[in-house]
Amino acid sequence: MKGWAAQWIMELQEGDTVQFRPRGRSMEPLIKDNQLVTVVPWEDTWTLTPGVIVLCMVNGAHYLHKVLQIESRHGKVMFQIGNNKGGINGWITKDKIYGKVTEVVD
Repeated sequence: MKGWAAQWIMELQEGDTVQFRPRGRSMEPLIKDNQLVTVVPWEDTWTLTPGVIVLCMVNGAHYLHKVLQIESRHGKVMFQIGNNKGGINGWITKDKIYGKVTEVVD
């Protein structure tokens, strides 16, 4: 796996909680550039709701963005992912969600 979050995704898939400092402004003010985020591994018992910030892959790209909408399509639960500025990345299934943000600190 390649991409800016590949190492953290591998650790999450092994069951480890990760911390890192993402770059960019697309999630401000929820996550500011270079703030320390804590991401816990995906658990099938989660109930995701719109607004939850997840580490995921959409169309081959890694994002630390939020769930915008949730729909059931053809028997699958689909999650629309986007940033905090109105941008939409696309729709994914839960197998493309690797973890969720539980803490953001400076």
